[in-house]
Amino acid sequence: MPEPIAPSTSIASAPRTKAWLWAGMALSVAALLSACQTPPSSAPQASATVNKLYRQDAAQHIYARNADRIYKGKLPPLLYAIGVLQVQLDAQGRVKNLHWMRKPTHAPEVVAEIERTVRAASPFPAPGRTGAVSYTDTWLWDESGRFQLDTLTEGQLSQ
Repeated sequence: MPEPIAPSTSIASAPRTKAWLWAGMALSVAALLSACQTPPSSAPQASATVNKLYRQDAAQHIYARNADRIYKGKLPPLLYAIGVLQVQLDAQGRVKNLHWMRKPTHAPEVVAEIERTVRAASPFPAPGRTGAVSYTDTWLWDESGRFQLDTLTEGQLSQ
């Protein structure tokens, strides 16, 4: 009668190898599934909040570059011009685009001066992780040529 064959080490380790393969495949599938998740639906609101926070940094930057042109104290009750300007910056803080949302058409010299002031202040502080940023601010322009930004205004006299 033939003698039984002793199991070799490769046959004996087969169940252990299968277990490791299954565990590896399960981890791979879990990693793929977690990478394919959709981002949370609140992502656009998060960038809007960042843009609002950046507006404060941008206003302080403009004030620092134009300290002698800032109207000190409360503005008079009647202003020469009011303009609402949207500024688009790239990831390095350079001005990409200016878009007037409310242009003071009666004062084209103010429009030109505001645009020149914004471009001269470039580069702005780098937006950081958000990359490019767009912010909007209201320019409050006195007839003296001095101004305040709504973000940092000291208010306005009533009469």
